[in-house]
Amino acid sequence: MSGVPILIASVLFLFHLPSPLAVAAEADSPTAYSLLQSYNFPVGILPKGVVAYDLDTSTGKFHAYFNDSCSFSLVGSYKLNYKSTISGYISENKLTQLSGVKVKVLFLWLNIVEVTRNGDKMEFSVGITSADFAIQEFLESPQCGCGFECKDSKSEMFERNSPFVSSY
Repeated sequence: MSGVPILIASVLFLFHLPSPLAVAAEADSPTAYSLLQSYNFPVGILPKGVVAYDLDTSTGKFHAYFNDSCSFSLVGSYKLNYKSTISGYISENKLTQLSGVKVKVLFLWLNIVEVTRNGDKMEFSVGITSADFAIQEFLESPQCGCGFECKDSKSEMFERNSPFVSSY
């Protein structure tokens, strides 16, 4: 009879272990960055540090999660802020109804509400105006806190004037 508690504990332990299929499925699930690429977006529109995401493939509704909010400056012009949760809808070459991403232009914080890829250009819309950038500027992800100015980053991306100043 003394072996029964050990047997019960062993069985309970086995039921709490993830199955090999679950581990394989988890390992095979795409990262938020590879998911972006599957919709024809470069990884650099999302900073490093996404800890989880969810996607409803039938509607394109997504959420991406960071441990905390994420802010950084880009060389020469902008300051960006990502809330700990960002959301929107994703489809081929288009992110719409975005929430949780802001850009500081001059002295105003504006919500980035849409991102569209047109060939080798990325268009970022804040509603009343938009700005185009070359796709090459988004080939790598910026880092929270330091953007591309981190000690280990050699990138000099986003050096440009402020195209968000003009309206369409």
